[in-house]
Amino acid sequence: QVQLVESGGGLVQAGGSLRLSCAASGGTFSSYRMGWFRQAPGKERELVAGIGYTGGWTYYADSVKGRFTISRDNVRDNAKDTTYLQMNSLKPEDTAAYYCAAKLTIAAEYGYWGQGTQVTVSS
Repeated sequence: QVQLVESGGGLVQAGGSLRLSCAASGGTFSSYRMGWFRQAPGKERELVAGIGYTGGWTYYADSVKGRFTISRDNVRDNAKDTTYLQMNSLKPEDTAAYYCAAKLTIAAEYGYWGQGTQVTVSS
């Protein structure tokens, strides 16, 4: 059973940085795409960043380009896969619950989700 566990959220001042981690286990992740989503109160959930298995493909929402970096560590053990979201120059509008998600193929929907981690940016 695939499990995704996020960590690294917290409270930070505007302009600061945080790094989120997503530890994936219980599956073979050689074909999975990973994504970071966020949802602020009263807003739709949005895809913030995505990454392919080798890191050759990445995606960033316009609102985070140049500030956030997604990366993935799966070299040492295919059964364990950790995806990171380095968030720099944080803004109050980045405040949201952040969720890690996985999908099996490019065409699939994100079908596996973590429990979420809260990021709060104070002005």
